Amino acid sequence: MSVLIILIVVSILVAGGFLAAFIWSVKKGQYDDDYTPSVRMLFDDKPLPDTTTSLKSKQK
Repeated sequence: MSVLIILIVVSILVAGGFLAAFIWSVKKGQYDDDYTPSVRMLFDDKPLPDTTTSLKSKQK
């Protein structure tokens, strides 16, 4: 039974270490997106309506 308690304590310590590493990496800017802002202007345009379907509907 004591082995189970030791394993639970060790697993909680490991999980806390991973949580601390994650928080540290977020504070240091590891997950900041540097690429998307430079190409965001390429994705802001709305797609043009399909002219072939609108021409077909006008011809009928």
